[in-house]
Amino acid sequence: MTPSHSLRLVIIAPDLGLPTDAAAQLLADRSRQLRIGLLENGYNIVAVLPADTFLNERLGQLAPDMIIVDAESDARDALEHVVVATRDARRPIVLFTNDEDTTHVKDAVAAGVSAYIVAGLSPERIRAILDVAMARFEHEQDLRRELADARSELQNRKLIDRAKALLMQRQGLSEEAAYARLRKAAMDKGLKLGEVAQRMLDVADLLA
Repeated sequence: MTPSHSLRLVIIAPDLGLPTDAAAQLLADRSRQLRIGLLENGYNIVAVLPADTFLNERLGQLAPDMIIVDAESDARDALEHVVVATRDARRPIVLFTNDEDTTHVKDAVAAGVSAYIVAGLSPERIRAILDVAMARFEHEQDLRRELADARSELQNRKLIDRAKALLMQRQGLSEEAAYARLRKAAMDKGLKLGEVAQRMLDVADLLA
């Protein structure tokens, strides 16, 4: 896990401009307190960006360790931009909002949000929130890798079984002898069994 003091953060936030009423002033104060809290806890804020169509490109250039979404009542709209922008390069996302409508929290978590914090943020809680969000994200990434590995292994087994069946049919080999033939070919060529099986099947398709 990356040490919290070295985490590079990008904050996604609307441009609040100059507060024009009490509600706007409250949002501006909350946003300022969030950023102060992050800095006081030793985090490195590398940029503050709007949730727009250029977000994907900007995040790709900055490559932050974590994304902080500082949302107003339009939390859902901001999240949609962030989720789309991080689809190909996943990163932990922590959302801070004053929007007390929690009906879409489940959808946000399913979309990749590691922590969803509604109002009431105190600076002393920031480090714990971000540490838990990072740990959860890394755990989910491990699960994704394990699932991908399992799918890849299953696909390889299917290819090897098909290649064995081809050798058994065309060369009259037993299953054990066909498997030994595949293993020898893999060792001779410095390839994985699945790669040898795929090449053999490709050639068979061409000659069919």
